[in-house]
Amino acid sequence: MKIVLVGYMGSGKSTLGPLLADSLGLSFIDLDHYIETQIGLSIPEIFEQKGAVFFRKQERLALETLLLSKDHFVLATGGGAPCYGDNITFMKSHSDQIIYVKLSVATLLARLRPSKQHRPLIAHLEGDALEEFLRKHLFERAFYYNQSHLVVDMEDKDPSQSVAAILDQLKN
Repeated sequence: MKIVLVGYMGSGKSTLGPLLADSLGLSFIDLDHYIETQIGLSIPEIFEQKGAVFFRKQERLALETLLLSKDHFVLATGGGAPCYGDNITFMKSHSDQIIYVKLSVATLLARLRPSKQHRPLIAHLEGDALEEFLRKHLFERAFYYNQSHLVVDMEDKDPSQSVAAILDQLKN
């Protein structure tokens, strides 16, 4: 079984992924961490030194390597992974479930503000510009996220409740 978690940065994919994988007896892979290991640079360093286009190409190669393998796992993608090229179509055709980990703009904003300096897309944004960016960006990406097999609203749920909600939906 291959389960892919998608959603905006800060939605909790990297937190929920290991918990979900453990519940299902699967291994967990964080796509960004996998890419960092392959390239030998952190995601911010990749963006800074090699640029966004290079990163997106590496992201696609990593998706192909992982999803075409015979391994079974839960994969947490970066927020932009399903939104470039035909990635969402590829992910849908090579995984058992794509799960959109959905949160409101207000919750995402509260989660992202304290750690924005570590996130290349938003590190430069201050004050209201961050909220405006998140609203616009989430609206643009919703088209891709909503193509997931399951959309699970995680608002007001702690990680264990979120995993329980996912497992409940997987049973149906």
